[in-house]
Amino acid sequence: MQIQWELILFTSLIAWSAGLFGTQALAAVFWRTKKIQLTSWIVAAVLLIGGGVAVFLHLKHWERIFNGFGHLTSGITQELIALVILVVVAIAYLVVMLRSVDKASVPKWLSILAVAVSVILVVVMAHSYMMVSRPAWDSFIWVAYVLGNSLVLGPATFVLVAAFAGGIELKKVGKWLLIGSIANLLFAIAYAVFVQLVGSSFAEVGMYFDPNHPTKAMADINAIVDAQILLLWLGAVIIGSALPVIVAFVAQKKNDIILWKVFACVIVVCVIAGAIAMRVVFYNLGLSVLMFY
Repeated sequence: MQIQWELILFTSLIAWSAGLFGTQALAAVFWRTKKIQLTSWIVAAVLLIGGGVAVFLHLKHWERIFNGFGHLTSGITQELIALVILVVVAIAYLVVMLRSVDKASVPKWLSILAVAVSVILVVVMAHSYMMVSRPAWDSFIWVAYVLGNSLVLGPATFVLVAAFAGGIELKKVGKWLLIGSIANLLFAIAYAVFVQLVGSSFAEVGMYFDPNHPTKAMADINAIVDAQILLLWLGAVIIGSALPVIVAFVAQKKNDIILWKVFACVIVVCVIAGAIAMRVVFYNLGLSVLMFY
């Protein structure tokens, strides 16, 4: 199917925002992060708004979307509910934080709630794309991969904010960054393997025909799968997932704050590049096989 760039930006920015908000909430439980709580919240909010703008631009006739909100089983309805819940929790987090004595503290229950809704939003958002008629999309490994993006982008951005604002020992949150990077790599490899295996399921069909576009030439599905290999493994797995693990590992051995800034920036750029590459593959292989059943 056609690459939906607006939705690629939407899923990437929402995963990034939720990852950062969840990371700062988790950090509030374990460490005193007064200097960076408000800054992190603002950055997460900007990313969330950016995602909202991206998905709005995807709607060519935005007024029609309200027809879909009447069905709770609709993926877009579930995404909206999860987004609204996260926004409510985020606003409550901000209000409680600003009303605290040090203008930075929040109760533990609110931090845990913020982490929970961040995870739920990412899972619901990724799950909304799962469809039986599109084999390359129909796997919880895809959900795990999108969550993996959050697990590395959140800590990496938090480290970047902390490196500029100070007030926290970078090696502490750096451990989260390394763990998140490893999780992201494992999920990326798993989904890449899944996509390759899905390609073989079309072997008996051989050709793809879209009944909605009968005048279009048929496409060789196996050729389409093969054409994605470089983008999938080099772009999404090696650059977007393996390289961040190496950088995060090296960062653990450094105490130079300037190097930490560089490391965090490199990780964010690599993961975003890899996430976009994986989503391009995701859409290129999002072929419907409904007509074959």
